Amino acid sequence: METIPPGVLAALAGLMGGLVLGLAARLGDFCTLGALESAVYGADQRRLRLWGVVLGVAIIGTFVAEALGLADPTAAFYHTIAWSPAASIVGGLIFGYGMAMAGNCGFGALVRFGGGDLRSLVVVVVIGIFAFVTLSGPIAALRTALFPQADATGPQGIAHWLSARTGLPPLAFALVVGLAVLGWGLSHAPLRQARAKVAWGVAAGLSVVWCLVATSWLYEASFGEIGVEGPSFTAPLGRTIIFFMTSTAGGVTFSVGIVSGVLLGAFAGSSIRGLFRWEACEDPRELGRQVSGAALMGIGGTLALGCSVGQGVTAMATLAFSAPVTLAAIVAGGMFGLRQLIGGYQPD
Repeated sequence: METIPPGVLAALAGLMGGLVLGLAARLGDFCTLGALESAVYGADQRRLRLWGVVLGVAIIGTFVAEALGLADPTAAFYHTIAWSPAASIVGGLIFGYGMAMAGNCGFGALVRFGGGDLRSLVVVVVIGIFAFVTLSGPIAALRTALFPQADATGPQGIAHWLSARTGLPPLAFALVVGLAVLGWGLSHAPLRQARAKVAWGVAAGLSVVWCLVATSWLYEASFGEIGVEGPSFTAPLGRTIIFFMTSTAGGVTFSVGIVSGVLLGAFAGSSIRGLFRWEACEDPRELGRQVSGAALMGIGGTLALGCSVGQGVTAMATLAFSAPVTLAAIVAGGMFGLRQLIGGYQPD
């Protein structure tokens, strides 16, 4: 800490966590929209059940780390900002619908770009731009007027809320939830037989725990200069774009590290599988749909304080109130969008 700036250490922590997530996406098929598509339209639940493995490991690992004094999930902004159910629902629905239109979430777009898909670069850039348009740009005032944010008076999480009312440690409730979710995932025999997928699911869950542990340590060591964070891919995309454009705005941060790590991990995973190839969009209508979907994701993810990974995995790992509601809204919005696309919906 005396010789290396805390921001650089945070970026390195994010880089390592992102590398694992990028590899898990390419080698373990960890994907949000792909899991929905496979389960609903492909009669294959393995990718959906893999989420149970990722979440179970992330929840249990996070609360074990908290019990050991290695992580402070209540310092993450999912807990320090008072939960707004309306923001979670509206933002989640907008994000999910945009995800379907774009064909991927921010994380998935990064992974595909790491595999050579230039269309996904457009999606990544548009998400990052519209996240900041909503966060601090032209529609920021409208966002704060419709969905005002306030400091929380206590941890905004299920396990900590129950702990305060029962006297039992948060870990007790986290173990019940984590084991239930993990059991749901592993109860699917086809997934158990795909041992490589399960292994990468475990790795993805542990990468979230690693990020929360590392940033918790930096939070304490830097006296709050570094926030407690985990993987998320809405506003962090915008922060990374700004950093690479200016090198100074905001400095190197955890966001820069996690985004760069996913790209490198996806590139490595694509190369290992022999899947790396340059691709571009040949249909202007498809590109228009992807751009509009990316814009919606940037707006929705900012309203909901996270994307399918930020709320669906990182916030879920801390058992934040917002996580299950936002994830359910994202799934609902995504399914509505998929039905339109697969049904050949054409707007008037």
